[in-house]
Amino acid sequence: MRFRLVPNVAFSFLAAAAMSLSSASAQSGGMLFTMTNSVSGNAVMAYTRAPNGILTMPVSFATGGVGTGASLGSEGSLTLSHDQQWLFAVNAGSNDLTVFSVTGTGLVWTDTLATGGATPVSVTSHSGLVYVVHSGSDNIAGFRLSPAGKLTPIPGSMQSLSGTGVGPAEISFDPDGDLLVVTEKNTNLITTFPIGGGGAALPGQSMASSGMTPYGFAFSQRNQMFVAEAFGGAANASAVSSYRVNQSDQLKLVAASVKNTQSASCWTITDAGGRFAYVANTGSNTLSSYLVEFNGQIALLQAQAAQTGAGPADMALSGNGRFLYTLGESDSSITGDKVQVDGTLVGFSAGVSGLPAGTVGLAAW
Repeated sequence: MRFRLVPNVAFSFLAAAAMSLSSASAQSGGMLFTMTNSVSGNAVMAYTRAPNGILTMPVSFATGGVGTGASLGSEGSLTLSHDQQWLFAVNAGSNDLTVFSVTGTGLVWTDTLATGGATPVSVTSHSGLVYVVHSGSDNIAGFRLSPAGKLTPIPGSMQSLSGTGVGPAEISFDPDGDLLVVTEKNTNLITTFPIGGGGAALPGQSMASSGMTPYGFAFSQRNQMFVAEAFGGAANASAVSSYRVNQSDQLKLVAASVKNTQSASCWTITDAGGRFAYVANTGSNTLSSYLVEFNGQIALLQAQAAQTGAGPADMALSGNGRFLYTLGESDSSITGDKVQVDGTLVGFSAGVSGLPAGTVGLAAW
């Protein structure tokens, strides 16, 4: 059953908020979004990005759902579509998914729909298909997005993960949109779901992760996938493995557990050119960087490429590729780093602190 929890007064608020952002956005390179995940009403915080990367002018946009007030232990709880037209936000406390239209000057709510499972923690989209993974019911569910930003469940799209209590960390389409990938923290498995006719996911197939506790991951445009491995949070034991998607839509290991000497590598992002991969090390309060070869082989570039706030989690790269932002879940901050042409990072103050406790997710354009 479809329901809309955002009242008419909220639309007036959204319109006014978008207008308040217009003058600042016109002079900036883009925006950054994070999510309060509040139990009293989830909301997306929108920040204008100044030309120097500093974030200003935060405005709140209600999702119409509620959060959990605590870390979701996932990557991709807040996700932009590839064309940057839509922003998707999971409401893990009310078991629904919100869609916003990204206007260039703010956000406009378009839909909030029940996902059909318990505790959605990560969302992904590709060419009008939208999928979530649930940590409470250990399954995935798919939806079709209309041109007006409305969601419709895809019949037969709900599929189970490898078992119960698997601890899904992220769901993502591969670059071609033919395959869904889910990392399972508690089973040390990676489960993949081919996309069948009508956009429905087929039953999943699981493979052993190269390293323990596969967490967040990121794809490059060459169908290469880079997975952070937290190794149960053991001190100085974390690593990254790389895979490729072959012509049969199967994952093949390329580089096995390349160590970075940091603790609890959990979140992953790649630059636009696919030359570098970065991981957030939650136990070390650092970022590590990797050099990516054309064939997907990886080599550690810097074990401590940058310092972050406490408990670094989700990361987001600006649309121009110049600025990398990291959410510090433990100290409620967002830190910034300038991305150099050689892949090294130079830290700067992003200007964001004092976020609500439990804030999760980052997305940027």
